[in-house]
Amino acid sequence: MAIAAGGTGGHMMPAYALALELARRGHETVLFSDARGVDVPGIFRNQQPVLLECGRMTGGIAIRLRALYRVIGNIGAARRALRHHAPDLVIGFGGYPALSALLAARSLGIALCLHEQNAIMGRVNRLMARFASAIALSYEPTKRLKAAGRKKAVLTGNPVRDQVAALAQKPFPPLDTDHMLRLLVVGGSQGARVLSDRVPDALSLLPPHLKNRLQVTQQCRAEDLERVRGRYQEAGIAAELASFIEDLPERLFWCHLVISRAGATTLAELTAAGRPAILVPLPGATDDHQTANAHHLVEAGGAWLMPESALSAKMLARQIQKLALDPPSLRKAAAAAKSQGVPDAALRLADLIETTAAGKGEPHE
Repeated sequence: MAIAAGGTGGHMMPAYALALELARRGHETVLFSDARGVDVPGIFRNQQPVLLECGRMTGGIAIRLRALYRVIGNIGAARRALRHHAPDLVIGFGGYPALSALLAARSLGIALCLHEQNAIMGRVNRLMARFASAIALSYEPTKRLKAAGRKKAVLTGNPVRDQVAALAQKPFPPLDTDHMLRLLVVGGSQGARVLSDRVPDALSLLPPHLKNRLQVTQQCRAEDLERVRGRYQEAGIAAELASFIEDLPERLFWCHLVISRAGATTLAELTAAGRPAILVPLPGATDDHQTANAHHLVEAGGAWLMPESALSAKMLARQIQKLALDPPSLRKAAAAAKSQGVPDAALRLADLIETTAAGKGEPHE
């Protein structure tokens, strides 16, 4: 099998979870990605990827044209690699580095399957949907998926790492007004400066009896670490900071509340583990898909939405204090979050891929 994904952890993490499940079933996989994708820490370390660099599709017309030119130029390299590896199927997880591999597979008559992580269909998946034999979805409904695509769509959920999927069997950590309150703050694969700015300021506004209960684990960009560490020390708050949290599943297991962006992988992990969250969607996300993702969990009662444009330290402090003083509401939100989780999404997606590959019919037009 060939896996095509690129750019961000949001594409790469579910691709990696799938690769592990396929390996357990005896399938060999080859990865088509770019340097940013293969540099996501802790994944795809034991295989040689096929690198297809295209650059970013954001910016002026000249930047976009150069990126499009690279996508087209990479089709030949992708065709050569596909002929060499001869996969039964190529599954695309989105991201422009995947586009060359998907177009090459289409030209060679190799069956295609797509996986969409977000509540709004990504641009590459929208472009390739008509050629796919099957489309795996993480949300129902998924916006911008045409009627023809819905006929071959299957709701599989978004695959998560084994360590996170295992948290579905674990209870919510004990919590009352005398327990330590453990917060996990994450900003996606690249961190989030707004969380580095606002969260320490918000926590510093809490009354002393609440500050003394806090244990904070926060992911920050490397350039923000010392500044944020100093802010917590000044406020007298116990905090551990890192640019990459290697033991994230363990931290997720012990935390009572998450403050995060609303990327697809983050929400898949929150719901698999059953952890309530304050969500601050990335305002510049393509098609505002993070807000759409967040609404699904908010409407289910498992999260609270705070748009970045309205986020202030005082507002955030007020919400955290309210939740800290009401453990039953956190437990209720945790249960609501878990009700939305699909911890076996990797198994479901692998089943779909095996079924699609076994059919080996011509891709749908």
